[in-house]
Amino acid sequence: MLLTQVVTKGCIRAASAAVRHVNSWSSTTWVACSRTHTMAGRTALIVYAHQSPTSFNSAACKVAVEALQEQGCKVLISDLYAMNFEASATAKDITGDLKNPQDFKYGEETLEAWQEGRLSEDITAEQRKVEEAELIIFQFPLYWFSVPAILKGWIDRVLSQGFAFSLEKMYDNGIFKDKKAMLSFTTGAMECMFLPDGINGDLNVTLWPLQNGVLHFCGFQVLEPQIFWSIAHTPPAVRTALLVAWRARLNGIWEEKPLSFASSALFDLSFQGGFRLTPEVKEKLNAAPHGITTGHHIGKPLPPNNQTKADTENAKTLSDILTS
Repeated sequence: MLLTQVVTKGCIRAASAAVRHVNSWSSTTWVACSRTHTMAGRTALIVYAHQSPTSFNSAACKVAVEALQEQGCKVLISDLYAMNFEASATAKDITGDLKNPQDFKYGEETLEAWQEGRLSEDITAEQRKVEEAELIIFQFPLYWFSVPAILKGWIDRVLSQGFAFSLEKMYDNGIFKDKKAMLSFTTGAMECMFLPDGINGDLNVTLWPLQNGVLHFCGFQVLEPQIFWSIAHTPPAVRTALLVAWRARLNGIWEEKPLSFASSALFDLSFQGGFRLTPEVKEKLNAAPHGITTGHHIGKPLPPNNQTKADTENAKTLSDILTS
């Protein structure tokens, strides 16, 4: 009961903040609307993972579809629960004979199957959507600090080796380096619970495996996440304001700057060098007040908001240090 009271009071206090958030996007909205004609012909894919059509996630998905279509964009939707999308990565994902049925290795088998056009139809259908899309939005509720199992299955099966990544093509040299991607999700917790001193820990750490380990790894330009905090305890008026702000943001989404990640040029990309930061870079970083990214902290304080904000002072400071 006490936690419910705390969460509810926190959401009520968030009402005015949500309205301010709407206003903060207003100038972007008018500028973006004047450029609507330039968005025509672009394609976006929304990978949607929620069971209920009456959920806030569903409402957020519908707003995204409407806002992007109003710009003249083609919008593809993968409604994973409605599709009954298979979450398990198994040998059934490969048609025809296996290379080594006695010692089945999913990565090796799906790589060869992709090269030979033998992946299952549900996988190839999703891969065609990814190929066509210039922007991918993942809409989901945060489950156990990550994505729902059905969305994790989409990631495991669709973003297969060869199609989405290789040892030669990863991170900022990745296969999808000309595409944008972003997370849009709801939480059960209040924002303050995901602060560095909050009980759930720093949200930037929570998002690192998804945004760096999946999206950036495949080369995507990762946009700031869209986060709808503690939505189950949010009053209807605030929910409406949040959706208005989301629509306004989408009107300028194509011009947004991506989050900052460590450039591959900072690393010795060889087995001999261990794919680690070069000695020259390490020496220069001695003067840095923070680590490079949330994951590349090099024993220093984490850079603030590295996985939630695109424009940070830390990114500029690091750039100045590394180019000096």
